[in-house]
Amino acid sequence: MASGIQAKGPFNWAPFYMEFADRLLQYKSDRSLLLRKLQEVHKNSGLRYPFVEDGLPIDDICPFTVFGCFNKGPANDKRVALVRSIRDTFDVSAEAPVHFDGIPVLTPLNAWFFSGKARRKEDDIPNLWALFEAAIHYADNPSDASRSSFVAHYDKVRTQLGIKWNLTMGLYWARPYTYINLDERNRRYLTRQGSRYHSQVTCISGLERPPKAETYLQLIPAVKEVLATSGNPHRSFPELSHAAWVEPGPKESVTVQRKIEPPRTSARRKRYWIYSAGSGSSRWDEFHDAGIMAIAWDEMMDLKRYGSKDAMKTKMKELYGSEYTYMNWALATWQFAYEIQPDDVIYVKKGIRKVIGRGIVESDYIYDPNRDEYKHIRKVRWTHKGEWEHPGQAVTKILTEVTPYTDYVRKLESLFADEDSLDEELAVSYQPYTHVDFLNEVFMDANRYKTLVDLLRAKKNVILQGAPGVGKTFAAKRLAFSMMGQQDTSRVMMVQFHQSYSYEDFVMGFRPSKEGFELVPGPFYRFCKTAKDDDERDYFFIIDEINRGNASKIFGEMLMLIERDKRGEELRLLYSDETFLVPENVYIIGLMNTADRSLAIIDYALRRRFAFFELEPAFDSDGFRRIMARANNRKFGALIEQVKALNEFISKDESLGTGFRIGHSYLCTDQAISEEWLRAVIRYELLPLLHEYWFDEPSKIEHWAKRLCGALDD
Repeated sequence: MASGIQAKGPFNWAPFYMEFADRLLQYKSDRSLLLRKLQEVHKNSGLRYPFVEDGLPIDDICPFTVFGCFNKGPANDKRVALVRSIRDTFDVSAEAPVHFDGIPVLTPLNAWFFSGKARRKEDDIPNLWALFEAAIHYADNPSDASRSSFVAHYDKVRTQLGIKWNLTMGLYWARPYTYINLDERNRRYLTRQGSRYHSQVTCISGLERPPKAETYLQLIPAVKEVLATSGNPHRSFPELSHAAWVEPGPKESVTVQRKIEPPRTSARRKRYWIYSAGSGSSRWDEFHDAGIMAIAWDEMMDLKRYGSKDAMKTKMKELYGSEYTYMNWALATWQFAYEIQPDDVIYVKKGIRKVIGRGIVESDYIYDPNRDEYKHIRKVRWTHKGEWEHPGQAVTKILTEVTPYTDYVRKLESLFADEDSLDEELAVSYQPYTHVDFLNEVFMDANRYKTLVDLLRAKKNVILQGAPGVGKTFAAKRLAFSMMGQQDTSRVMMVQFHQSYSYEDFVMGFRPSKEGFELVPGPFYRFCKTAKDDDERDYFFIIDEINRGNASKIFGEMLMLIERDKRGEELRLLYSDETFLVPENVYIIGLMNTADRSLAIIDYALRRRFAFFELEPAFDSDGFRRIMARANNRKFGALIEQVKALNEFISKDESLGTGFRIGHSYLCTDQAISEEWLRAVIRYELLPLLHEYWFDEPSKIEHWAKRLCGALDD
């Protein structure tokens, strides 16, 4: 039994975790009793029972999710209460831990290893139990047979809904000296440049996505080999996991930021923040003289201890009381510790009407326990100190990123810089994107691409229409990039129409404010203003689900201004005493799903202002053939043939037609194409679509369900 292993020092939780894993395995065939015991555990510890769905207790559970109930970031006292109750209820002989160093935790909102009942496959939970058993057996009795069993069960579970990196965390909980934890902290620690583990790990996997079983099993001895080297302060996976938690390293914060928000450009984009230096900026003089910015929440200790905003919120509730959500506070501490980067620009505000300083961040996050107050700091080179009128009303939060609001940033920067230096400051280098890149990514031939570009240039407004899954949104963004010649996301905006969307949302309208109501410009107004000031470059406004809204109501007078021959003409706006125009360099791309029967025919007034371009399923395109060749999967090819036959049948169906065919994007993925993935596509995406098409003709659904599923049974 694994409980015979004795852990030393701060990792004395390991025997308890391993013995509890053994105890759990005894309930594999009696999960009803297990659930009753878990209710008893939570009742005795005075905590809410978490295993509830739609207001009712769930009727099945997996062992990893059981572990998750006390490994999802609860306050330490609640965690101790839970494990003590577990010890008593399940007769665990090992001492209940009071410290949990080196244990990865889940986010509270994502603590189950299986999806809800509506989306869960019948064998998802049994598969998790089978893997749990195989993992314990392989850890305790390694052999070729136990390894093969582990590999088979791991790879089956790996593709299930609800499973990602959490699978490695669950294995680590059960046998922490055998299986390596690959949560986000550990992955960053193992793969960052300069890490002693970097070369050993990255030659096996870059850990960009959860590994297959064989890759995972190759990583384990590779890391253990590094652990055993002379001079390594870590000797086990728990020590490694703990080090990844408490020793983030100087370069790690950049990696964290990249994980949270992937960079939009080939070079890192400078970010802009507005900040209050203490309550009402009362500490501004002190911070300016010291060359720092700082925030409070000193009782939180080192903010790098927390692996998520949820963990920060949990700690804040423990420290400051549970009556608040702490949403904005946790966001501020997270951004201060992880997202702000050297070279970012900080504006210091005083109240909501004054700007009193500007600076450039020069350091990563620093926790300074020697300070009396405001122990969370970053070094800043303050470039300006004084008092300026804030453009409009400043936000009240202590720290807010304002990078996306380019007009606002330009106004703030104009307080401190002349126009030439401002343009240089805001300049960003974007990655090139040509028609060749478009043709490589979008399944369209060169002639149709040229037709589409010429159509948009001539008409100014185009609607991409097509069946579900033909990649309309994907194609629209890349069409814009190809016409701009670069992936400049600052010149592309996307909105979605719906039945409640209005002119006030789209162009301009009154919104409640502290003083009553204020006139607030909408996204189309702001976009056109930006494009007008940059008339030498093209701008692209994308409207998803354009036929879902009331076009006449939403566009208002814009219906006239977007016409090709009315571009540049001015018209007085409904709510504002100003004239407005839609510039020549704004192109509008609408997206429309032709299979949506719940919608009326598109408004004629809108129709005559747009050209319509059909995107079709592209299973026979060169691009999709390349996907099939790379997949090299016979069952994938067989399923494609059945989908093509289904599309032909749909085209001839009098109640449907070509606009209801199934698009190729349903069967495009970055994952490895496995039979499990193909079955999931059929079960959870294609069949629900057919149920919607033929809701009153079940025989057709049954016929095509058999054909689609049968393609994988041959």
